[in-house]
Amino acid sequence: MEIALTKMSSKGQIVIPSELREDIKEGEKLIIIKNDSQLIIKKASELDKQLKEDLEFARRTEEAWKRIEERKGIRMDFDDFLKEMKKW
Repeated sequence: MEIALTKMSSKGQIVIPSELREDIKEGEKLIIIKNDSQLIIKKASELDKQLKEDLEFARRTEEAWKRIEERKGIRMDFDDFLKEMKKW
């Protein structure tokens, strides 16, 4: 395990120390996961399929709740709902 020290700027930016970013290319997407007081950074390209599916489901669920709160929800019967869920 490697450890390095960095700090956050007034704009919320952090620098990943050079010794820890040797295998990260410029422009590569990174995922940051916050868990209590921990921040976990992973390469987006290395996510396993299940995590990608879970994140997509969470994103769609959050969007759906926003639409419901804005009274923009869609009403449908149960069978239509199941068909729609299978598309996800």
